Amino acid sequence: MNAPETPGQARGMRPGPLDTALRERAARVIPGGLWGHMRAAGLPPGYPQFFTRAEGCRLWDADGREYLDFMCSWGPIVLGHHDPEVESAAQAQRQAGDLMNGPAPVLVDLAELLTRMVAHADWTIFAKNGTDATTLCVTIARAATRRRKVLVARGAYHGAAPWCTPSLMGVTAEDRTHLLHFDYNDVASLEEAAALAGDDLAAVLVAPFRHDYGADQDLARAGFAQSVRRLCDRTGAALILDEVRTGARLDLAGSWEALDVRPDLAAWSKAIANGHALAAVTGTERLREAAASVYATGSFWCGAVAMAAGLATLRKLEAVDGVGRMREAGTRLREGLARQARAHGIGIRQTGPAQMPMLLFDDDPQAELGAAFCAEALRHGVYLHHRHNMFLSVAHRPQDIDRALEATDLAFAAVAARLG
Repeated sequence: MNAPETPGQARGMRPGPLDTALRERAARVIPGGLWGHMRAAGLPPGYPQFFTRAEGCRLWDADGREYLDFMCSWGPIVLGHHDPEVESAAQAQRQAGDLMNGPAPVLVDLAELLTRMVAHADWTIFAKNGTDATTLCVTIARAATRRRKVLVARGAYHGAAPWCTPSLMGVTAEDRTHLLHFDYNDVASLEEAAALAGDDLAAVLVAPFRHDYGADQDLARAGFAQSVRRLCDRTGAALILDEVRTGARLDLAGSWEALDVRPDLAAWSKAIANGHALAAVTGTERLREAAASVYATGSFWCGAVAMAAGLATLRKLEAVDGVGRMREAGTRLREGLARQARAHGIGIRQTGPAQMPMLLFDDDPQAELGAAFCAEALRHGVYLHHRHNMFLSVAHRPQDIDRALEATDLAFAAVAARLG
């Protein structure tokens, strides 16, 4: 394989002077310069780290360069950046009050909407981010069952708390004592893990599809999803669906509705408020008492502005068939990329739902070709990711997809030239 290690720099794409200066300043006052997945060090060379503006499906970096955005802030933007209806609702609530001594009436409005919209939901609790929601689901399941063991898929991401973070730095073995692992879509593996848990099985925590970092995505098979449901019914454990990444993009009623499987609990965040910090847990009647019994709270969990934004977001997604529009845009992108790859004689794999596309190159174990491809697309104004699934939004119009495909065609050509 003849792909350079610094494709963006090789073509002259480097962080601009303002971005560079901000990184230098940040390095002096922030450990590592930035934390977690936001660090540009994990992206191909030349990617900006700081941004100053976003609108629709476009964003501008600190040096004023414009990009078509296919990461949507790593998932939270579902209608498009700065959606006018969402921002109008948020501003109206901000003027009335945000963080008060108790919640605003919009909390009840939003809880009523979610319990109507989500097929399994009899009640809703709100928090601020995805880790809040997954942790609360596990806590409720343990409170309801008086058991400890939780089954999770190997390689799955369910948040950044010690019990689930993918990093072991600062994490003790005791933090993971009661987690048992199975292979996604493997019923035999699931049953083996359940057997190890024995009578101490509190929950099975599973994503609607396998979206491990840097790997082909794997849609849930109906037989697997139904086996998870039957296992939980047989043992009395709670089926927890982690909708943090998928919620509001695959099916507003729940991502396993098409498989005829409903969870006992679901964790929501990212897209449900179009970029405003909000998370939710939805649950069935049998978990209501346990949900009321656990102590879970946060100083900002009842912030009314984010809830107003969430209410406006979900209403608009229903009104405009947001899921369908994202699926159409993602399909247009996927079909265009497939045509281009064939034309340039390059092997690629596109997996996962069309509205959450994953693109990987064949024979590219270190993602060098993917990095070269994304860096060249970035040079032509399109922001993609070489290891993480991407995201479509309602703001991605057909002409935006076509404009992106112009850039990806040049990116495929550059990769083909490097491969000889």
